Amino acid sequence: MLTFQVQGTGETLSIQPRRVLMAGYTGRDQAAVQRHIDELREHGVPAPTRVPILFPATVDRLTMADEIEVLGDQTSGEAEFVLIYHQGRVYVAAGSDQTDRELEKHSITFAKQACPNVLSRDVWPYAEVREGWDGIVLRALTRPRQREDASTERRYQQGTLAEMLRPEALEALVQERVGGEMDGTILYSGTIPIADGQGFAFGGAFTAELEDPATGRTLRCAYRTREIPLTDDG
Repeated sequence: MLTFQVQGTGETLSIQPRRVLMAGYTGRDQAAVQRHIDELREHGVPAPTRVPILFPATVDRLTMADEIEVLGDQTSGEAEFVLIYHQGRVYVAAGSDQTDRELEKHSITFAKQACPNVLSRDVWPYAEVREGWDGIVLRALTRPRQREDASTERRYQQGTLAEMLRPEALEALVQERVGGEMDGTILYSGTIPIADGQGFAFGGAFTAELEDPATGRTLRCAYRTREIPLTDDG
């Protein structure tokens, strides 16, 4: 069971997720999508056979924790918006799709499953932000291992939701590829490219934000990673 606060209302949502779906390569600009594919290829990640992509994750990987455990030192976060379908309504959260980058070279699906998927505690009703959707800012901030004071924070990703497929298009993708009832679905949006000249930000602390300039409101998901060292046996 996940419990969210509807920002600015005092309303609480208690949701039992039924399925988790992860979208990828969801940019509206195909040139930007290709840059992201090329960016990942440089790290050994094979190019997809089609875009966008959609794959499942397990419900038990969802968390709002301030600290998550990951295996090894080759995982990093991705800032995303997350769509939550509940009782015929759609809500929006900020989220991070923490990914094992070594495993991603072999299987994107299992690389996503290897790490927790983090969510903000606050949500917005999509109906309230639909009109100004494209102006909402998506950003990621990172702080490196062992130096998590604010002075070391760097902007890792930043763009607007105008760069990404809208919620209606993502829902249509789900219906085309998977089908089924949307209630109880948690749908991660896919992400935007890393800021120019930066590689993956492994470990440390990660923050994903959605900022709505029209209202001045921000959804934030922030956490630290605790890396469990691998042994010689694996």
